[in-house]
Amino acid sequence: MSSAGSVGDPMPVMRVAETVLPTSHGSFRMVGYRGAGGDEHVTLSIGVEDGVPPATPPLVRLHSECLTGDALGSQRCDCGRQLDAALARIAGEGIGVLVYVRGHEGRGIGLLEKLKAYRLQDAGADTVDANLLLGHPSDAREYDEAAAILLDLGVTDVRLMSSNPAKDKALRALGIQVAERTGMFVPDVPHSVAYLATKRARMGHDTPPASDGSAWPELVAGRVPVSVHTAVDRDLVDRYGPLVADGAKQVYAQMAQSLDGFIATRDGDGAQLSGPEDHEHLHRLRALADAVVVGAGTVTADDPALTVREVPGPNPLRVVIDPHSRIPRGARLLVDPEAPTLWLTGADDDAEPAPHVTRIPLSPKEFEPGNLVALLRRRGVSRILVEGGGSTVSRFLDAGCLDRLFLTSVPVLLGDGIPGVRGRPATTVRSAPRLASRRFDLGADTCTEIVF
Repeated sequence: MSSAGSVGDPMPVMRVAETVLPTSHGSFRMVGYRGAGGDEHVTLSIGVEDGVPPATPPLVRLHSECLTGDALGSQRCDCGRQLDAALARIAGEGIGVLVYVRGHEGRGIGLLEKLKAYRLQDAGADTVDANLLLGHPSDAREYDEAAAILLDLGVTDVRLMSSNPAKDKALRALGIQVAERTGMFVPDVPHSVAYLATKRARMGHDTPPASDGSAWPELVAGRVPVSVHTAVDRDLVDRYGPLVADGAKQVYAQMAQSLDGFIATRDGDGAQLSGPEDHEHLHRLRALADAVVVGAGTVTADDPALTVREVPGPNPLRVVIDPHSRIPRGARLLVDPEAPTLWLTGADDDAEPAPHVTRIPLSPKEFEPGNLVALLRRRGVSRILVEGGGSTVSRFLDAGCLDRLFLTSVPVLLGDGIPGVRGRPATTVRSAPRLASRRFDLGADTCTEIVF
């Protein structure tokens, strides 16, 4: 155990325990503290290690305890939604700390007094006047112990996620440098409109921009927005933020398959297997990629364009793995100049492709997934999407070349057909790897994102 408290003389806290907490946003380092007054606080962090000063100021959220909002789903406030959004932002950025500050219930007046304040609000008082009528300050919170916790973690410079300028001021007074403060905006719900309006009008909280724009252009540009203002943008950042934030050199795959593991029928009919939401998801993955890789079987069976058509974004480099030079010479990838194409063929192929196609003859060993990734890296390709088919994705999976796999399950049983993703056979159920994953709905389909 350790205690903290020095710069700005924050109240000391005692570090008591440390563990790992898996969440829907990923796994966080969790550290528990006991404050001088007995309050028990916790931190959830990613990319912050003891004795290793962060290279850049990490995202930090001081989250005040709110049982009704955080645990019970109350819509009288935005606390629970801000908690969830802050964890998503930290996971997306890959570095940050959320300090869950106990003793801050009802802006520091306690749970039962907060319920009394609710009764006054039901009678017409706003949140500030309700506290004052009960004989409390409008905001009784103090941040001494939160600052001491940050110092104990070695965090002295932060990018503060808060719409409350008072938190910025308090941290500066306690020796924490605030390099940036970004408002925490989550979509309003009807029951919280008056509550949020009072915070902005009477407590100086930030007002969301009149035009919130969209998170998607930021993600395409390689940046993860810290704050979002609509439910759609929040879903986009939650879903694709980690992919963008985990660095440029990512290899990820996408595959849609039936519940029994097939991507097409025995006759090769795989058209419209998944729904439109999954198709949009695929196009977003393409837009975020520098290159999209497919095998010759996919080109022969589906004749894909591999361009971004359903969402705004650039077309990736199209890469065809064709060791036996068997794709049709009239395939769209070879005749459609909408996007550049890299055609990887056998060494004895002498085809003369169109100007937008670069043909590279390779030896059998050079077609191994690790060597293909290295080849693309040498050509300046960073983020790679392996799109199909099932054999190609399975080869990259088996070679350990994937950082992520997006596997969409379609609620249909084909009974037989062309297999989808296949992993390395396990000898026993206990020996099969249990993979870190999260799920999200795509209309009637369900996508499981697996992180390796």
